[in-house]
Order: sequence, then structure tokens, then C-alpha cells
Amino acid sequence: MEEIKQATSETEKKPEVKEGNNTLEKSKKQFIKANSSNVKPFEKKSIPGKKSFSKDGANSGGGNRSAKISKQSVTGYEEKIVGVKKISKTTKGGRNMRFSALAVIGDRKGNVGFGLGKSIEVPVAIRKALKSAKNNMYKIKMNKNFTLYHEVIGKHGAGRVLIKPAPKGTGVIAGGPIKVVLELCGFRDVYSKNLGRNTSLNMVRATIKGLQMQKSPKEYAALRDKQLKEIWE
Repeated sequence: MEEIKQATSETEKKPEVKEGNNTLEKSKKQFIKANSSNVKPFEKKSIPGKKSFSKDGANSGGGNRSAKISKQSVTGYEEKIVGVKKISKTTKGGRNMRFSALAVIGDRKGNVGFGLGKSIEVPVAIRKALKSAKNNMYKIKMNKNFTLYHEVIGKHGAGRVLIKPAPKGTGVIAGGPIKVVLELCGFRDVYSKNLGRNTSLNMVRATIKGLQMQKSPKEYAALRDKQLKEIWE
């Protein structure tokens, strides 16, 4: 009798199935998976007048103009870094490390400049050197054949640089910092040789001083109180 009573109590505890459960089963059957062919993928509506950009940065709307930005020089001239070296200073607290950068800029039309920059980081030192070079520009004389008027020897400290004019088609025969200065000035046919120390900064300064020493035939004619025709004859 006790077992019969327990069985009847368990049946009473079980909830009755309502009609609402049948509706849930019907809704499950009618559910369509997102990956099925009946469902269309989400599409972004393009708004007129609004530009959209792809992951690569290209402009997909509003013309064929690309979003790539061309790198421009900081100074507006052609720039070349002659060298970057490490500097160490010993103090009471230890050694302090820095970097020194030498830069030369020019427009290949007779304008050239050089600058020196120092900083803890290399990019900052280069930026300082380019800024200093822009504030330290020189105007160099050049004849119509893109060479020198005459032979010169530039001197600065222990540096001595010989520069000579060359016939057309020779090219710039130079090396290191001397070649950088001559090319950025705009010379095409030049002989040169380093006669002193090979310190980069002294070589650059000696080259620029030598180029500034040259004089045109008109200047020599004025110094001798003669006309240009009389000198050439």
C-alpha cells in the first residue's frame, strides 16, 4: 500500500503538458539557420556623398584618387645624411650616450647647406641636423657647363680638398662627403681629391669654402679694371 501511495504522489507532482509547449516546438521547426541559403547576408547601404575607405587605405568611393601620401622632405631641398656616430660623455654618475648626425641639403642649382644635430635618439638628431642645414645655406657659383671656373683648394682645420674643373662627360669624380656636396650643388663634371684629414665635418666645410673661393671671369675683369673681351683675347 505504501508503494502505491508513493507512485500516486509522484504522478501528482509531474506538471501537465500545456498547449503552449506545442507552439514552442512548432516555432523551433520553423526556425531557419543563419547559414542557410534562404537568408541573405547583411549588406551595408551606401549613403550618397559619403566616402568609404578600405583596410588598405584606398578610397573606394568618390573617384580614383588613392589615399597614399607621398613623403616630402622636411626642408624642401634634396636631403642626404653623411653620417651618424655615437657620442659618449663620462660624468660623475656614469656615461651618457648620445648620437650626432651630419646632413647636407641642396637643390642642384647652386644652393647647398650643411648642419650638425645631436640628441639621445637618432631620428631627433637627424631632424635637428636638417633644420640646422636649412639655416646654414650657401650660394655656389657655377658656369654653363655645370663645372667650376678654375681650380681651387679649400681648407678648414686639418682638412684640405682639391677641386678641379673637368671636360664634359667626365662626371663627379669624388668620394664620401665631398661627392655629396658637389652633387647637391649641381656640378656634373668635376675632379676632386682629399689632401688632408678624412673627418666628415672638416671635409664638408673645406669643400664649401673651396667652392666659394672661385671667381667668374667678370669678377677678375672688374679687379683688373678691364673688360671681359680684353681678358679672353
